[in-house]
Amino acid sequence: MKPDTPFARVPRDKLPPNLQKSWDVAQKLHGDTTFVEVFGNAPRILDWYKKDFYDKVFYSGRIDRKVVELVRLRLANIHGCAFCNRADTIAALDAGVPQAQIDGLENYETGPFSEKEKAALALADVMVLTNAKGYVSKDLYARAKTHFSDGELVELGVIMAVLCGMAKLIFAYDLVEKMDTCPFIPAQAAE
Repeated sequence: MKPDTPFARVPRDKLPPNLQKSWDVAQKLHGDTTFVEVFGNAPRILDWYKKDFYDKVFYSGRIDRKVVELVRLRLANIHGCAFCNRADTIAALDAGVPQAQIDGLENYETGPFSEKEKAALALADVMVLTNAKGYVSKDLYARAKTHFSDGELVELGVIMAVLCGMAKLIFAYDLVEKMDTCPFIPAQAAE
């Protein structure tokens, strides 16, 4: 389902040069530029998201890139974000995640994943927007602690929190294409 946002869209020629590049990428990859055009109303926010969150936290290297890519893709799959899944799949493959793991995310506990990856994906299942009562139990903590320091678990939690928060924003503001399985399709759009 393509986005139909009520928010003002900034045309490409009115965007700052760095967002024009983002617009071009969105057009090529998704055939839709709603996300970039709406964020054109507050370009410093998109700069923060890309530079401070992605460059300084997500891609910091403190947590194995394959792990964060798998977690991000798991969240996008459950959230039903077609826009996210396209870009996240490419990023995961670029990070060296095998196609078999991408294909096996739905059943990761029995799939071709290391115990460390399974623990991170179990944490993602706790953080996902569709799990309002999710929490890190003592058993899950012990499982994750086998592979991650407390500092890494905090950082991984913040990564997932930001990704889930952005997912809520892009769905609530109707900025991206959603899959038919997306649980966040507004009632009026579903009718």
